[in-house]
Amino acid sequence: MTHNADDTALATPAEAPSRGSENEPSRTPRAERVPVGRLIGVDLARGIAVFGMYAAHVGPDPSEGGVTGHLMELAHGRASALFAFLAGFSIVLITGRSTPKTGRAGRQAVAKVVIRALILLALGTALTMSGTPVEVILAFYGLYFLLVLPLYRLGTRPLAIIAGASALILPQILYVVQHALPAEGAAGIWAWPAEANGIVSLLFTGSYPALTWIPFVIAGMAVARLDLASTVVRTRLAVTGVGLAVLGYGGSWLALHLVPGAMPALSASGWGDGGSVASAWWSDTWGYPGGDTPAGLLVASPHSETTLSVVANTGVAIAVLVGCLAAVDAFPRFRRLARPVIAVGSMSLTAYVFHIVGIHLLGIEELPGSPLHVLLGFIVAVTVFATLWSRFFRRGPLEWLLGKATKPAELIR
Repeated sequence: MTHNADDTALATPAEAPSRGSENEPSRTPRAERVPVGRLIGVDLARGIAVFGMYAAHVGPDPSEGGVTGHLMELAHGRASALFAFLAGFSIVLITGRSTPKTGRAGRQAVAKVVIRALILLALGTALTMSGTPVEVILAFYGLYFLLVLPLYRLGTRPLAIIAGASALILPQILYVVQHALPAEGAAGIWAWPAEANGIVSLLFTGSYPALTWIPFVIAGMAVARLDLASTVVRTRLAVTGVGLAVLGYGGSWLALHLVPGAMPALSASGWGDGGSVASAWWSDTWGYPGGDTPAGLLVASPHSETTLSVVANTGVAIAVLVGCLAAVDAFPRFRRLARPVIAVGSMSLTAYVFHIVGIHLLGIEELPGSPLHVLLGFIVAVTVFATLWSRFFRRGPLEWLLGKATKPAELIR
């Protein structure tokens, strides 16, 4: 399969494979060429993220326990964080990886990202209005791209600093804002018009509030600036990823056990209705945040929207990406075996929408909670489709449509 990022790069969880920089001619100077294995590894990471999202939505409930429940639990929250991280990677690919685009090329690249963002906002809203029980992430992604786009010219160091600072500060701001917002339907001076509910949800109250998810995107932008073909860089990234995961999850475990009254405060405030509060340092099974206690800022479970959660899940995303990059480079046989997953990752927007539509058509209402064979059916169906489609077409169907939709950006002078 060969792809040109001008046609296929999509700064979304559904980004098509990134085989080059936008508007790049087929004969690229040797110094600018991108090793194929590295980019295939990015597609592999996207494919894993797709399957993780499937597991979180149409897999068995992790609270059932056992090996299957544990595997399902690993996907919850971490797959969507990996998507957000790779979205940042994609924005840099579109706007210029080694050197940010400037002048006319820069304006066109920015316009393409904006068009993609607006389409994702519209598509995500439409899928949400279809009544599916899934918390559709696409509209949130569209907003993320608009929010981080002004940073596209920055290098690795400033992007990393901004990602770290935002992870430290924004979750605390979100906590304050969420507790200051009026209850839904409230009247009076602090109420807002019904028309504003959408943007309030995208920024503060939804399942993927921008305030605590853009650190993932910015971190992905920072990593995309690095020379990922370098063994030294990959090694440092692997150590960084593991270190962040240990810092986030381990820091939460220590805080919950050492801060006096932390776990009792969580239980008393209504947290942990899905399981033991003692697992809040890493697991979603204990329930989503809902209490008013500041002790909630000490947990690191996915979707808890805390600093420790963002740090931990960013570490996981970095580790997964580095693992995929190293595996496809070091083991040619593994690369061949992983081709179906890579094909899914190359058309992940199509794959994501496919499973939303499938859930709607099958009338699945309890998420998660489907039998294991339902999850396997979704995975097999999308893998077979992606594998066959990629034999005849360079891009997935929705990726092709998105590429066409951004063509007007080339008219910018």
